[in-house]
Amino acid sequence: MLDRPCDECGFDARNYPKELIAQSIREDSAIWDEVLARDDATRRPDNHTWSALEYGCHVRDVYRVFDHRLELMLTSDDPVFANWDQDETAVAERYDLQDPATVARELHDAAGRFTDRIDSVTSDQWTRPGTRSNGSRFTVETLGLYGLHDPFHHVWDVTKDR
Repeated sequence: MLDRPCDECGFDARNYPKELIAQSIREDSAIWDEVLARDDATRRPDNHTWSALEYGCHVRDVYRVFDHRLELMLTSDDPVFANWDQDETAVAERYDLQDPATVARELHDAAGRFTDRIDSVTSDQWTRPGTRSNGSRFTVETLGLYGLHDPFHHVWDVTKDR
C-alpha cells in the first residue's frame, strides 16, 4: 500500500503530502454519516462481504487503534504494537448488531482524536519509528498514511456500486 497505488480503490501514498493526512481523514470520516444512515446499512451484499455498518465499526476501531499507536510512537522510543486481529474484533464486538447512528458518532469521535493527535505532530516527529507485532516497521508519517488508506478504501467498498 505504501509502495504502489491500491489496486482496488486507487489510493496512492507515494507522494501524498503528510500535511494533508489529518484533513483527508476528517473529510473521509464525514462520508460515513450518509453511509450509515442508508436503509441498507445493516445488510450484507453477499455472504462474504461486510455490511456498511460492519465496515463503519471497523473504521471506527481503526481510528482508535491508530490513535493509540500514534500516541505510543510520540511518547515512547520505537514501541512494538500489540497485535490487533480485526476479524476477531468484528466477531467479539458483534459489529453486525451495533446501532448505525451510535457507530457514526463513535467513528467521528475516534477520527477527531486521531486527527487532533496527527495535527500535534512536530516536524521532527514524522520519522519516529514503531513496529507492528508482525515486524512491519512504520514511521509516524507512514502510520498516518496507512491510517488514511484503510478508511478511504472502506468508503470505496461501501460506495463503489452506488
